[in-house]
Amino acid sequence: MSLVTPVEVVPADRLGRVHFVGIGGAGMSGIARIMLGRGIPVSGSDAKDSDLLADLRELGATTYVGHAAEHVGDATTVVVSTAIRETNPELAAARERGLLVLHRAAALASLMDGRRSVAVAGTHGKTTTTSMLTVALQHAGADPSYCIGGQLVTTGLGAADGSGDLFVAEADESDGSFLMFAPKVAIVTNVEADHLDNYASFEKVKETFARFAERVQPGGLLVVCADDPVARALGEDGARRGLTVRTYGEAADADYRVTGFTPQGFGSRFTVGERELRLSVPGRHYALNATAAYATAVELGVSADAVAEGLAGFTGARRRLEPKGEAGDVRVFDSYAHHPTELAADLRATRDYVSGLGGGRIIAVFQPHLFSRTKFFGAEFGAALGLADEVVVLDVFPAREDPIPGVTGELVADAVPHDGVVYEPDGNAAAGRVAAMAKPGDVIITMGAGDVTALGPKILELLGA
Repeated sequence: MSLVTPVEVVPADRLGRVHFVGIGGAGMSGIARIMLGRGIPVSGSDAKDSDLLADLRELGATTYVGHAAEHVGDATTVVVSTAIRETNPELAAARERGLLVLHRAAALASLMDGRRSVAVAGTHGKTTTTSMLTVALQHAGADPSYCIGGQLVTTGLGAADGSGDLFVAEADESDGSFLMFAPKVAIVTNVEADHLDNYASFEKVKETFARFAERVQPGGLLVVCADDPVARALGEDGARRGLTVRTYGEAADADYRVTGFTPQGFGSRFTVGERELRLSVPGRHYALNATAAYATAVELGVSADAVAEGLAGFTGARRRLEPKGEAGDVRVFDSYAHHPTELAADLRATRDYVSGLGGGRIIAVFQPHLFSRTKFFGAEFGAALGLADEVVVLDVFPAREDPIPGVTGELVADAVPHDGVVYEPDGNAAAGRVAAMAKPGDVIITMGAGDVTALGPKILELLGA
């Protein structure tokens, strides 16, 4: 995979009939859902059927299982993600016929055009912050359009076309496609080294985030985390360009300063300025995400009281420390964490939760995502997993990549700094191991961006749920 090249926004009314290659993905299906809501005819294909495809069919989309050139039909525009290779028969047919081919971010930018757009970027916390902001705005009656790289627990949706003039979108930096956006408002939660298969160095990551911040419209708003040095620097540069800049975080000089963070069960309370905020999701990192959402909504002119109430009612996004069930006084959660910083943050949040319950062990089941990421961060993954009491490491989930010789989940297992770790490449065997070792009071977390999420229900079944 390589960085995509930004293109000019194509007005949505010029897209004609749109065909999605890989329509079943979280991001692609969300864009398709919004287009259907606006009366744009949509078709699409995916490698396998799914609930998301079924939902789109109910909304009027024509969907196909499997890829074939004839599926493109009479489409005017074909939408692809970076994961779609040039050899895909539908993409090849679109190229041959001279159809308009758009990256999914360019298609999303077309839908955002003409709205007060809010783009949420950052190495970590994008999905949660976008979800929190969306829920808070909905509670305040703003009815925004939104497109999130995950699904809200409350609705099961990751995208919808709202009646209001705001459009909130998660901005993906992994392939540089967030440079397609020119938002009125941008949030940058943090900037760290990741996706080094694309960026080659952290310096390149920082340069690309700087270009994203420069895309904010003149006179726009930039909200950055004061605790993150790179995000802070982006804010300082934005202020020099005349943007309205607001900072948030635990730093003493933050405009929206977080103090008094206190875990409370599977949630927390903390103070932003003079206002106490409460959350029903755990962890200091989620408190920071909530503060980003709070600051942005208030700066957009939304009632602070309504925003606080909306955040208090936020019950999470799918796969973000999502409760999966309980059996025999053993609780199972699922986390999308797939970067060392994310693993550490979720494990610390879980430790706070377990301590509040009176103790118990944390059993982490981790599936590395991408061979390149495992190669670059194997030692860091191991160090983060050391925060758990027991660790089971699966083999690498390849996603879009071909294997790298010598790179397996064993690299991560070998880096865990205690003896409570096992490398088990077979998922079913891993579920059995975890169920056998679990004791009353323990918390089990399945972690990773791949199909490790399917192990939670298996573990619960083995525990007798």
